[in-house]
Amino acid sequence: MGAVAIKTEGLPPEGDLADVRFRALLPSAGWSSLPLAVRRRFSKRMKGGATVVYRGRVVTVKANMMGRVLAQAARLVGGPLPLVFTSGASVVTVTEDAVGQGQVWSRMYVRPDGFPQVIHSAKRFAGSTGLEEHVGGGMGMALTVTADDGALVFCSAFYFATLAGLRLRLPRWMEPGALTITHRDLGEGRFAFTLALDHPLFGRLLGQDAIFRDPPDDEA
Repeated sequence: MGAVAIKTEGLPPEGDLADVRFRALLPSAGWSSLPLAVRRRFSKRMKGGATVVYRGRVVTVKANMMGRVLAQAARLVGGPLPLVFTSGASVVTVTEDAVGQGQVWSRMYVRPDGFPQVIHSAKRFAGSTGLEEHVGGGMGMALTVTADDGALVFCSAFYFATLAGLRLRLPRWMEPGALTITHRDLGEGRFAFTLALDHPLFGRLLGQDAIFRDPPDDEA
């Protein structure tokens, strides 16, 4: 599987410790079309193990029967899909991954009763599309990044599994569906996070809409 080089040379920073890795995945016109708040969120480089915390709330969750079955089955590889199908408080943290040269994203979903669900994944700037999401158990997916009507959109290009050190691309018939994640700024320090997992035969397996808020300046 070929890898694309992420060219960050010649990209001027947009602030102290600016991270240009997401910016390098988009054409200049696409990046410039994003609201300043979005560009700042995806240009924030953490150092020394620092973590950025976004607090918010899941507004709506939809899952058909096949989606719920898939979410349960995915627990075998770390549980990367939401298992909480009700609205409620949520927290997202982003930490620099010094080992994988990327970022670790952790998402916590509060249950009405019992322990909250926590999902961990690692975004690594590698592979044929320039960005991969690793979810555990050797599973992951390549992502494409686009700017669409002021929103930053991540779409699954293909899925892969790593077995005994060998990476294998999953055939289309084995894929869980097309995953689309949209980050849209809402103004006043708020943004919407939308997840959709669509299967060609079983339709919308999972859908989630959440709203988060930027951390205070003394926490950023």
